[in-house]
Amino acid sequence: MGLFDKLAGWLGLKKKEVHVLCLGLDNSGKTTIINKLKPSNAQSQDIVPTIGFSIEKFKTSSLSFTVFDMSGQGRYRNLWEHYYKEGQAIIFVIDSSDKLRMVVAKEELDTLLNHPDIKHRRLPILFFANKMDLRDAISSVKVSQLLSLENIKDKPWHICASDALKGEGLQEGVDWLQG
Repeated sequence: MGLFDKLAGWLGLKKKEVHVLCLGLDNSGKTTIINKLKPSNAQSQDIVPTIGFSIEKFKTSSLSFTVFDMSGQGRYRNLWEHYYKEGQAIIFVIDSSDKLRMVVAKEELDTLLNHPDIKHRRLPILFFANKMDLRDAISSVKVSQLLSLENIKDKPWHICASDALKGEGLQEGVDWLQG
């Protein structure tokens, strides 16, 4: 049973379609994470940078999922907000080895959380502090501090250390979503 089955249960959904927004800066690992969460027979072998956005649709036993994999490149980030209304959950991916752009990630997160289509909704947000396999990676606790996640009081959220290439840490996110 994959992440999206768990998310469906957590959201109390039966035989519906769920819209999940996968956001984060470019090169944080969003597409790789989405690929790992799909059923193994639907996984891609080659992952390339997302230009604009891609929409992944796949079915689990009880749900039809639409995942919006939004490019994190600066010139595309303004497109994210066009999908906020439809989102029922957010996966926000952070490159934990990219200390220089942690401030940019925080700015984008703050913009997201203050957007009218997000601000007053109790959307669950799953954070992946990704690329933990890299030597320069900082801990998920440190990432949480740098992004001031403790200030998010009106939405359920959780942060997981992850290595999307190996699939490590993704199960912890799944476990949180079903809890």
